[in-house]
Amino acid sequence: MTTALDALYAHVAPSPGPVFCLAEMDRRREGEDFPAIPVAGLELDVNGAAAALFETTADELAVPVPNTDTLYAALQAAVATLGPAGIAKVSDTFAGLPQDEFPEVLDCRRFAYRLALSFWYAGARSRPMSAGEIAVALYLSPLHRYRMADFRELPRRPLVVARALHEGMIAVPTETLIRLGARMADEFSGPANRERGQEWLYKQALPDYHRRRFCFRVVESQHAQPAPLIVRPDTGTHTIGLTPPPGPSGKWLRTRRAEW
Repeated sequence: MTTALDALYAHVAPSPGPVFCLAEMDRRREGEDFPAIPVAGLELDVNGAAAALFETTADELAVPVPNTDTLYAALQAAVATLGPAGIAKVSDTFAGLPQDEFPEVLDCRRFAYRLALSFWYAGARSRPMSAGEIAVALYLSPLHRYRMADFRELPRRPLVVARALHEGMIAVPTETLIRLGARMADEFSGPANRERGQEWLYKQALPDYHRRRFCFRVVESQHAQPAPLIVRPDTGTHTIGLTPPPGPSGKWLRTRRAEW
């Protein structure tokens, strides 16, 4: 099985890229959980960025869910409007607002969290693994297939999934994981997208439909499951980064498809 998969992946393996050390690219200062977000010459923490967005564009950004570039443009506009003094003034007040009472507060904290993840590494952009990518990693791992009812009763289930995720995501080049993850999301996103999931490599590398469905259902049922970042250095290629802390609702971001 391994030899056959290696032959398949040889068709899509990326060219070797430059060597780099992610640990040296980590932008966090000592003792920080999150890196600052660089914008207009400032280094905003997650609360400051969320406060700036809340004061200027909260109502406009929530629907539809914006991509990261749109969020960053909104933050740049907010900084230009408020200035450093204005952001400092609203940050303390915003920090005390309860997000369970004000949905816009939670939205802005999630937006700022996404931006912090995006700027985690110097000379690179990063994002959370998508549901499709995680499901592919689980498929390629030794994780057994259970009935979902039995799987939910499995002791230490998050640890089992975390171990399987790590084993599966290093089984293939990151570029291949991304490609297969996109097709996995297509297959399980409804009839309109299913045809795009029928790619030759996808069906050859992940031939068992029932295992594919099981792995995707596991991902969608594990809303609080930690997962690492996908990192795209400015020099090209992709790699796996560290696992960040959870977001403001105590969960890791999970999108069906890659969202840069």
